[in-house]
Amino acid sequence: MKKLLLATSAVAMMAGGAYADGHSEVKIGVILGFTGPLESITPAMGDGAELAMAEVTTSGALLDGMTVTSVRGDSTCIDAGAATAAAERLVTSDGVAAIMGADCSGVTGAILQNVARANGVVMISPSATSPGLSTAEDDGLFFRTAPSDARQGVIITNILQDRGVGEVALTYTNNDYGKGLADAFQAEFEAAGGTVTISAAHEDGKADYSAEVGALASAGGEVLVVAGYVDQGGSGIIRSALDTGAFDTFYVPDGMVGVKLNENFGSELNGSYGAYPGTDSPGAAKYVEMATAAGFDGTGAFSPESYDAAALIMLAMQAAGSTDSADFKDHVFDVANAPGEQIFPGELQKALELIAAGQDVDYVGASAVELIGPGESAGNYQEIEFADGVYSTIGYR
Repeated sequence: MKKLLLATSAVAMMAGGAYADGHSEVKIGVILGFTGPLESITPAMGDGAELAMAEVTTSGALLDGMTVTSVRGDSTCIDAGAATAAAERLVTSDGVAAIMGADCSGVTGAILQNVARANGVVMISPSATSPGLSTAEDDGLFFRTAPSDARQGVIITNILQDRGVGEVALTYTNNDYGKGLADAFQAEFEAAGGTVTISAAHEDGKADYSAEVGALASAGGEVLVVAGYVDQGGSGIIRSALDTGAFDTFYVPDGMVGVKLNENFGSELNGSYGAYPGTDSPGAAKYVEMATAAGFDGTGAFSPESYDAAALIMLAMQAAGSTDSADFKDHVFDVANAPGEQIFPGELQKALELIAAGQDVDYVGASAVELIGPGESAGNYQEIEFADGVYSTIGYR
């Protein structure tokens, strides 16, 4: 049974800086790759997290009227040193109580080890999917509303098998995310009887990928699986493959899915397919409505998960009666999972009031959150397919 500690005015007043009206402020860091290979995806992620914060602030229901303020930092997605420095600034200079982020797996691991653990700060990532993060030392501080790529490897295998594909070539961006996903997929696909003709890394930031595509083409395969980034080498690989006729059908996993893919290739990708985290739950539809009203695209990859990550931080604070990570880290599982009344996007005030009254909540949110053992999402995916120059969702897994 969940144990919820009721907040008091005294606790609320101790957290953050006091306002003239007697309320106090808590800051939450939003650290994402606002520049770098995912820069076309991250704006809707940041907006999603901040939508949840605005909802809670407006409700006045967090710890006796506490205001929630977002402080952004740029992870760059790929530069661990820059990401660590940005996170250090958020914690030591800006005084954030928790971090919503980071986005890419390598920089997330660096921030976890160098900043979050060192300062005892909770992190909830909406999109870091490397299987290695499942076993990382985290002192109970790290969670993710995205599933591990161990799960994505199963999803990719299932989709390819359902389409009768038995032989693929595989390329991946040469970092923690790409290597982790590639290894997870290859192990699963081969265990299911499939053949990976080649598994080859590619570097981001190159102007010419003809050599990489040449090697992939020589190995052959019915489909080229591109475990890369849509704003970087992944798109470069696809462009070279299309221009040379090496491949005409591609599988794109989560790091490749974004409107930029439509802009880059249009009808050239007709017949290709892929998947990224998503669900057809009532919460997903509600979140898209809320995002549209707020002026951003709620269907973007990992935007729902970002709303959910911020929401879980604030609900856990309410459950602990404290904005101190040492207190609320042990309540994240409590508010995320059953038992309790189910909570969907737009219902954060209701959730905060239930918690304050000593009631249990089961946060379902925008992405049907269900945390499993390592503190990560169990994993729901939406399958996409390209037709008429754009991708659209054709099913859920």
